[in-house]
Amino acid sequence: MASNSFLLSNKPATRQHAAIFNKEKYQSTLLAKRRMPSTLTQNVRKTVLENGLTVLTKEVHTAPVVTVQVWYKVGSRNEEPGVNGIAHQLEHMMFKGTLNRPIQFGRLFSALGSDSNAFTSYDQTAYYGTVERNKLKALLVLEADRMQNSQIEPEQLASEKRVVISELQGYENSPEYRLNRAVMKAVFPNHAYGLPVGGTKADVEKFEVEQVEKYYRNFYSPDNAVLVVVGDFQTANTLETIKEVFGKLPKKVRSEELGVRSKNTFTSSRSSPIILREPGAGRLLQVVYPLPDANQPDVPALDVMDYILTEGRNSRLYQALVESGLASEVTASVTSLRESGWYEVLVTAGSKQDLKKIDSMLSSAIANVAEKGVTSEEVKRAKTQLAADVILSNRDITSQAMRLGTDETTVGDYRYTDRYLAAVSLVKPTDVVAVINKYLKKEAKTVGFFEPTQKQITEVGDKPDSTQTKENFSPGVPVLPSEVIKYLPPVDLATNAIAQVLPQEFKFTNGLRLLLLPDRSTPTVTLSGHIQAGTEFDPENKAGLAAFVADNLLNGTNSKDDLTIAKVLAERGASLHFQTYREGVHIEGDSLALDLPILLEILADVVKNSTFPIKELELHRQQTLTDLQVELDEPSEVARRIFVQSIYPKEHPLHTFPTEESLQQIQRRDVIDFKAKHYRPDTTVLALVGDFDLDIVRSLIENDFGNWEVSGQAPTLKYPPVSLPQKIVSVNPVLPGKAQAVTYMGYTGINRYDPRFHAALVLNQILGGDTLSSRLGAQVRDRQGLSYGIYSSFQAGKNAGTFLIEMQTSPEDSSKAIASTCEILQQIHQQGVTALEVETAKRTLISNYNVSLANPEQLTDTILMNEVYGLDKEELHSFTDKIQKVTLTQVNQAARELLHPNQIVVVTAGPPVLAEKSIR
Repeated sequence: MASNSFLLSNKPATRQHAAIFNKEKYQSTLLAKRRMPSTLTQNVRKTVLENGLTVLTKEVHTAPVVTVQVWYKVGSRNEEPGVNGIAHQLEHMMFKGTLNRPIQFGRLFSALGSDSNAFTSYDQTAYYGTVERNKLKALLVLEADRMQNSQIEPEQLASEKRVVISELQGYENSPEYRLNRAVMKAVFPNHAYGLPVGGTKADVEKFEVEQVEKYYRNFYSPDNAVLVVVGDFQTANTLETIKEVFGKLPKKVRSEELGVRSKNTFTSSRSSPIILREPGAGRLLQVVYPLPDANQPDVPALDVMDYILTEGRNSRLYQALVESGLASEVTASVTSLRESGWYEVLVTAGSKQDLKKIDSMLSSAIANVAEKGVTSEEVKRAKTQLAADVILSNRDITSQAMRLGTDETTVGDYRYTDRYLAAVSLVKPTDVVAVINKYLKKEAKTVGFFEPTQKQITEVGDKPDSTQTKENFSPGVPVLPSEVIKYLPPVDLATNAIAQVLPQEFKFTNGLRLLLLPDRSTPTVTLSGHIQAGTEFDPENKAGLAAFVADNLLNGTNSKDDLTIAKVLAERGASLHFQTYREGVHIEGDSLALDLPILLEILADVVKNSTFPIKELELHRQQTLTDLQVELDEPSEVARRIFVQSIYPKEHPLHTFPTEESLQQIQRRDVIDFKAKHYRPDTTVLALVGDFDLDIVRSLIENDFGNWEVSGQAPTLKYPPVSLPQKIVSVNPVLPGKAQAVTYMGYTGINRYDPRFHAALVLNQILGGDTLSSRLGAQVRDRQGLSYGIYSSFQAGKNAGTFLIEMQTSPEDSSKAIASTCEILQQIHQQGVTALEVETAKRTLISNYNVSLANPEQLTDTILMNEVYGLDKEELHSFTDKIQKVTLTQVNQAARELLHPNQIVVVTAGPPVLAEKSIR
């Protein structure tokens, strides 16, 4: 499990303070009324049960899925030094089982096929799951059970404290996190908003069972909770079920609210910056200005201001800092919470640039906006972007429920967003200047500098250390799947037939392939595309070239410069991005349905006519070099590079990674030639899902892309075969100044066409497909508390991919975690898995897949990649049948053939303490 602001999930995150209040997820995405009537709170019904539980229900019948979320009105805001992190610790403990169900709840959610998770933030702690609709009652039963009956056992608390400390060490690896923590402590010296949401190692180590139990009793009760249910259900019946399941839970007589602080929250600003001189890479500047709480009338104008200052290439701070070469990146966010808020600007300095100078330029740019004002055009554009963002970020039911839960727990009104939208629509240029003058005053800001003290990394590609000893660390008996069945609530028998709608397929004379699936559920369009121009085609001495091309496509064409392109998209709130992967370039775009013609026109223009202006190329090179420095300071990136280079030999297309030298070698002529050679209609696939007419979109695409010419044959690659290592190979690159270690284990795997592919997916689900319910998760993370997150995957593409296990651990726990993982691999390789495990894994995979198709972005990507891999379009719905047909015999054969515990590459990147140990 890992976290985005203490969000329990499978991927590590870097930022505590992103919370759910970042630009993508919260306030800055809020203006819909100009384009469409607000549907955010239409059909929402609020019911308060006799025991005080607030229930918000919203029927959405676009797919047979539902989301169930329980939001508790408690977060790090209710803490104080000494018990900092207790809300987050309790969130972890809520998965440990109840009086009635003494079993890891992650295993129960997984068996239901629920996409479940949890997070802790400043004002709330939330638990959520999205499932097929017939499992709605089962999820309600589990949430009601842990609202009242969770058990905080001493042994489990001890192991979960280790997990939380491992998580915190992961955040500590990030200079950005450490800088933010220091700055926020200075901004809020007398309020819990100045404390890190996840806590500190010193406090977590001291937590006692009685403290955590008291916190649970105080805050986890129906009268301090909001239950949100959104999706495909009937309100009347569901409310009866909720009353039956939750109505019997008693209100709690709570003692004083722990740690609630004085409202006098802000400190006076510091005249000198906070300076962190620590190991790291890349200089960082962070500026924080105190703001009012979410209910204050200035908040809408502040969000419009933020968009004008930092959203996109036309924004004021991008122009002042990035275009000038002073910075490689500038990001900002308005955070509006229950008791106050803040505006945070984070700048990554350009190479060899001085932070004092950047700080001075930042202040000048803001002062300039205050003095000269903003234009009506800028305000209108910012409001349009907000309008589109709110619609585009609320297309799936999980996000819709998140917004309702956030609004109800932060400001006490689920209709907050609608009020806010109305207020944003009235913001004028004078309002933006007024809030800059009121809040972004020089004397109000707190500034932090991160100055790295040393070059970070020992040379990537250290000679492998092949010494090996085995620890006697038996994984013990796995939790039996029969236990899971015993504690699983009953599931309604109603079938969940997914409507078997298939995309329409078109192929143009130039070879371009197009897949279209109309979906009228929201007035939006999601675009996904693939061009066969990935990093596999990078020349060895110019690694990074493929990404260089994709990243610069939007920098100008024959008819438009980069600012014009950015402006055309921003004026409609549309987005278009290109991301380079091993086997291709992925195109991601979305817009309101009305603006699809503009989105397609820009896409066609940049893939056909991009000109790669020299000034923009050089600016991009400097940004990429800065990004590379930062990447090589991240244990996960260092571990990944060395892992891949230890598996694939030098002549293999996957062995090469960008370096400072290779990026400096790339010339404009290389970029133009690569684009001409690899960007071709006959290797391009586009998929669109959304509110459109088939014939109109087809003719639009024919008009925009029909004259894209093809010459000669498309370039192809043949990957050389790669043999497994002969023994366990261990490599331990050391990164000074890091608190947490990241380990990658694995070897070359299978491709998408391998007859064992579906059996391998089932095998992987059992082995490490889920951080809480898999064999690896249950043992290494849950029972032993050795890892914050551990999971495995078969990464299968057109060519043979990689089998890998990734985990994050405290450095002192790495050896044990690796030994335990090898034991589990050995156990499954030799003894296989059980029939019950196979059936549970199949149910989980099928349910997860069905839930994923209810999300337009995931649906569009699935349609796209099926076509890229040359699969039938029926695969969209036959995939679940193929999983269903997998047998125990096939899974155990896959275990024998695909798991190789004694022929595995193990790379652990992290603190120097690892160098003193022999990692096995």
